[in-house]
This record gives sequence, structure tokens and C-alpha cells, in this order.
Amino acid sequence: QVQLVESGGGLVQAGGSLRLSCAASGGTFSRYAMGWFRQAPGKEREFVAAIGWSGGSRYYADSVKGRFTISRDNAKNTVYLQMNSLKREDTAVYYCAASLSPAQSMGLMGPGYWGQGTQVTVSS
Repeated sequence: QVQLVESGGGLVQAGGSLRLSCAASGGTFSRYAMGWFRQAPGKEREFVAAIGWSGGSRYYADSVKGRFTISRDNAKNTVYLQMNSLKREDTAVYYCAASLSPAQSMGLMGPGYWGQGTQVTVSS
């Protein structure tokens, strides 16, 4: 069973950038599709991005396309989310996710494993 630990959250001004990291342990990292979800106050958790086992396939929510980039380093058992041109509406707790199902299904079916979350706050 894989364990996930996020880092890299914080406070940033609108238009700025942050990079989130998620370190995985306890499983064969390259077997898992990885993803990011977020939950803003008073809202449901929503899909942000997903990446396939080899990193060759990537999927994004429409709200972050062109601004966020998901990547992974299988040698380091780590997945990243580079967030550029941040907006106030990106403020949320960001959760790392892992799934043994294909990455393209993560947005609809959800993952099997969650991290504890990291707070991202975008100020105006």
C-alpha cells in the first residue's frame, strides 16, 4: 500500500508560481498513475491533473490547462505539480493521489490512495 506525503504549499500572490511535490513510499511507484486534487473551503474536492505510469500521458482540468504542469520522477518516487499564473480561485488544500487504474480515469473514478494535503493560498 502506497503512502503519500505532499510538500511545497504556501502563500503566494496572484500571478505567482508554486511547485508542489508528493513523495511516495510503500509501493512500486511506477505501477501507479498519480494525480492531484484540490478542495476549496465550502466546496467539493475536485480533480486537477493526472499523469500515467511512464509520464507519457497527462490530463488536466479545464480550469488549470495552460497554467499547471504535472510531472513525475520514477527514480525519486515523486510527482510534482508546477503551478504558474496562480489566481485567487486556486486557493485550496491540494491532495496528492495514486491509483492502480489508468490516469485518464482518475478524474471520474477517483484514486485509491490520498495524501494528507497541503494548503495553497493565493492572495490578491
